[in-house]
Amino acid sequence: MLRGLGLVCGLWLGAAGSALAQIELLMVEQPGCIYCARWHAEVGPEYPITDEGRAAPLRPVQLRAPLPEGISLVSPPVFTPTFVLLKDGAEVGRIEGYPGEDFFWPLLGQLIARAAD
Repeated sequence: MLRGLGLVCGLWLGAAGSALAQIELLMVEQPGCIYCARWHAEVGPEYPITDEGRAAPLRPVQLRAPLPEGISLVSPPVFTPTFVLLKDGAEVGRIEGYPGEDFFWPLLGQLIARAAD
């Protein structure tokens, strides 16, 4: 699993220096979603202990539930899972679907880099 940890760690440290910016990863899911279950099996257990997970803590929400207060998305999620990177509650970018962990980590790294700009 290649994730470019040094790059992401450096970006996370840069983002952490900005005390005003809060970054989190919104995971939009729904019961019966096989790709959500696959993400939870392949990535979920290790996510909170990775550099990415520490930089962008996971916040799960249900597809049909109202969004938590203070969150602004470009458009409503349609597919599950949809991963939306938020900076101070505003969408920075998203990953629609779960392409497998070999693709998930680099895509998430790109979103975190964008949030650090």
